[in-house]
Amino acid sequence: MPATAQKIRPCLWFDGKAEEAVDFYMSLFPGSDSEILEVQRWGKEGPGVPGSVLTMEFRLAGNEYQALNGGPEFKFNEAVSLSVDCADQAEVDRLWERITADGGEGGPCGWCKDKFGLSWQIVPRRLVELLADPDTERASRVLAAMMKMGKLDVAALESA
Repeated sequence: MPATAQKIRPCLWFDGKAEEAVDFYMSLFPGSDSEILEVQRWGKEGPGVPGSVLTMEFRLAGNEYQALNGGPEFKFNEAVSLSVDCADQAEVDRLWERITADGGEGGPCGWCKDKFGLSWQIVPRRLVELLADPDTERASRVLAAMMKMGKLDVAALESA
């Protein structure tokens, strides 16, 4: 594992698709704050195919992760998700469409799953602001509106 300023790094367990998943995640958040840091490959010993990816250390939108080709024993579930702070509706739309494509699926309240089964929360920054409104009745209306949505709609939240 490379030296890092990030003491705790989430490890994402994949069934042989770590490299494909990391490539996909990097395409969601391109730029200088996303990069592959290190790749470890299986040697002659161990259950993996020699030369195939064992782990990948990567930075995604400034946060570091490890992807592990651990096998079929464990699957992702909604108990863990990646929550994305989206600047505007355009970013919400772009990420939602990309994440739910090719076998991903939309869920309620801004949640969705990618084709690898990892859950995401695609959250417009404006939602957080609206929920913190000192007008508690308005904040309650915003929450009620959000609870009826799949992909979050900033304009509909603002008009709640």
